[in-house]
Amino acid sequence: MNGEIFGFEINIWLDALARLGLAVGLMTVAAMALIYLERKVIARFQQRLGPTRTGTARIPHAPGPAGPLQSPADALKLLGKEDLRPKNADPWVFELAPYFVFVPIFLVFVAIPFAFGWQIRILELGLLYVLAVSSINIVGWVMAGWGSDNRYAMLGALRAAAQGISYELPLVIALVAVAMVVSLPGDVRGSLNLGEIVTEQGHIPYIVWQPLAFVIFYVAMLAELNRTPFDIPVGESEVVGGPFVEYSGIRWSMFFLGEYTALLLLSLLGAAVFLGGWAWPLGETVAEQNEILGVLYQFGLTAAKTGFLIFTVFWVRATMPRMRVDQLMAFSWKVLLPLSFAQILANGLVLVYGWPDVLLLLASGAGLVLLAVIIDRAVKRPAERPGRPSGALEGEAAT
Repeated sequence: MNGEIFGFEINIWLDALARLGLAVGLMTVAAMALIYLERKVIARFQQRLGPTRTGTARIPHAPGPAGPLQSPADALKLLGKEDLRPKNADPWVFELAPYFVFVPIFLVFVAIPFAFGWQIRILELGLLYVLAVSSINIVGWVMAGWGSDNRYAMLGALRAAAQGISYELPLVIALVAVAMVVSLPGDVRGSLNLGEIVTEQGHIPYIVWQPLAFVIFYVAMLAELNRTPFDIPVGESEVVGGPFVEYSGIRWSMFFLGEYTALLLLSLLGAAVFLGGWAWPLGETVAEQNEILGVLYQFGLTAAKTGFLIFTVFWVRATMPRMRVDQLMAFSWKVLLPLSFAQILANGLVLVYGWPDVLLLLASGAGLVLLAVIIDRAVKRPAERPGRPSGALEGEAAT
């Protein structure tokens, strides 16, 4: 039994090893590049230069060296550091935790479409596979906190588990809302095949029909990645370093690599499900005219949309403060989850009764306006100070 990769027929076991090596190599290089780019982008926001001491390459019109070898230098440093383990740590749990965080994230890569016919495996239930596999890493965070025999690590692990479960629900429902409205040939609605979801966006991306689902997905993605403003599991001022505070060397780097790989893969998923992936605009049209040029164009579309989402994640980190834990949990359970259920209900009514698709846009747009109003009122509401009665003026003693 043989498999086929890049047009070559090889043994199925070699095919599996080749695809695994391709996924690991590509994701490792991409994660190292993202670490460097985030440093440079945030430095630009903060009027700094970022890395400049490693490498002599220069960016046009920029002062000083660009420091492109910063990530490889960090990788070599981590490989050379001593791998320590606390004396009272649970050896099996402590050692296996990085793999439970690292491996599931790489398994998501299997179903992500980059261009027409360019993905590791075409899965009919690809979206379901991605959601199921990506949720396993919560177990790794809990294992890291429990196995470290450290109170700060355990507190960070509990925060990570609570936050991950809370925001995974609206994220999943937002993606299911899009899967419901996918239009297939023969008046068939609904698909979990990521390739079909992308292909059906050749004319209009699903962000147009489901803007509320996209915003919910994006916010939940930030929380799943423990990115600002949802970074309470790893807050240095509160829990020192989160669940992996006791890790060092290569094991610590596996958590770091997993975080940036997850950022890339979730951005790829968002680009494919909401922004049209490689199909919009004119992805199939260009490929029909010239196959090679079409593949390059489709890869370019995927890279541009993914890069835009990643840049916005960096932008949010540079501009927003950390949320309190009560605000973070309430925002998910009291705001995002009810709105995501409302989106599912609206989509179901439109599909069951055969109403015009424009109602999908109207219902989702109304939900987005409601979300904006809720956030605006929450931001403008004055905070109550402990021990001070409501309406007390500055300088007045609380009674």
